[in-house]
Amino acid sequence: AQLQDEEVGDGTTSVVIIAAELLRAANELIKQKIHPTTIINGYKLACKESVKFIQDNLSVPAADLGKNCLLNVAKTSMSSKIIGSDKDFFSNIIVQSCELIRFTNTRGEPKCPIKTINVLKAHGKSTRESMFIKGYALNCTVASQLMPKSIKNAKIACIDFSLQKAKMKLGVQVLVDDPEKLDAIRQRESDITKEKIQLILNSGANVILTTGGIDDMCLKYFVDAGAMAVRRCKKEDVKRISRATGATFVASLSNLEGEESFDAAFLGSAEEISQARICDDELIIIKGTKAKPAASIILRGANDIYVDEMDRSVHDSLCAVKRVIESKAVVPGGGCVEAALSIYLENFATSLGSREQLAIAEFAQAMLVIPKTLVVNAAKDSTELVAKLRAFHNASQTIEAKKGFKWIGLDLENGKCRDNKEAGVLEPAMSKIKSLKFATEAAITILRIDDMIKIYQPSKEDPNSYANAVREGRL
Repeated sequence: AQLQDEEVGDGTTSVVIIAAELLRAANELIKQKIHPTTIINGYKLACKESVKFIQDNLSVPAADLGKNCLLNVAKTSMSSKIIGSDKDFFSNIIVQSCELIRFTNTRGEPKCPIKTINVLKAHGKSTRESMFIKGYALNCTVASQLMPKSIKNAKIACIDFSLQKAKMKLGVQVLVDDPEKLDAIRQRESDITKEKIQLILNSGANVILTTGGIDDMCLKYFVDAGAMAVRRCKKEDVKRISRATGATFVASLSNLEGEESFDAAFLGSAEEISQARICDDELIIIKGTKAKPAASIILRGANDIYVDEMDRSVHDSLCAVKRVIESKAVVPGGGCVEAALSIYLENFATSLGSREQLAIAEFAQAMLVIPKTLVVNAAKDSTELVAKLRAFHNASQTIEAKKGFKWIGLDLENGKCRDNKEAGVLEPAMSKIKSLKFATEAAITILRIDDMIKIYQPSKEDPNSYANAVREGRL
């Protein structure tokens, strides 16, 4: 499940269910005196055939399904999550943000870096008051109320050090014989930071984002220059902003000559930076970033736990949409792929004359665990609905005139079978293929284990426990 989450981002539950079912089937075969090596070879062959069958017969190019394809993928991913009841509202937000940040790389491949979408969580109000913002929303405020709240044509400096009065390092001693020189030392400490700030401002910067602190004395210089300074930003946020605006993330002002300098080339640019009150918090919103577009989603919910769960659901949907944009292929959902694979693998198993036949037949049977689980979760009759689904897919694979039945999946709201390609129940083809591969690999890895040796820790009994006291007659 962890691997599926890293590779695809969605379909984690399916992997675990399929892997568990494959192991259960393998256990039955081992009881019938079939060697694990035979089962492993059968599973590998079945997985390979399944992937080939999905790619050749069940995957549909996303371009053929038009604009609604991405919306339908987002809705399908969300339907099993906590925000399933508001899937129409959230799918629009997700597709908007993915469309905004997608780009084509030098090889002509579409890319959708969802890590550049900043998801902010704010508890309070209802889930439907979540919003999408064109630009990067930063969960910080300006360091001083005297600073401007909005700057057009912003030149942004992203720095990774504190702008505070310089202090002597620990262990450094200065021996002074003239008390008047103490003031000179203090003055120099102040001037060091002032010079740093002056270097940054002289380069043309009017917005300064720093991961460190800015003390009150240094704030005065920014206020006088009419610049906007934001302190204590998250390092991750500043790095993302520097990538989006084309700025350089500066960790130190020292150059190769050993002197301090700040080049104007280090600055990023954006059309506008403003501080706005969204929800109950003040946020800084960076609009019109020059290097790459940026998007932000602000999630609202009743409490922190609910908002965290919403964040996970939105992340899964973003990943599903990203995979469709990048791999350009979708498959119908609702148990359609698993039922088709089950029929295909059963027919494929009977065509084999080797001992792997049994393992492939069990693999085919294990595929049905997904439609069965879906039906049970919807409180319907799993035996009847899965049997109907299998009948449709058997007809699609054996009768040429009924080939269109291969898109038939489950409609769990009405408790019947329907064409899920038409209904818009779609999933990324990559998600299905990867979940099959990972589940098979997990099952095979466990099947390779011959013996398991457990060493139990000797239990440390408490001599004063109630059981011991009764046994020794102390009570």
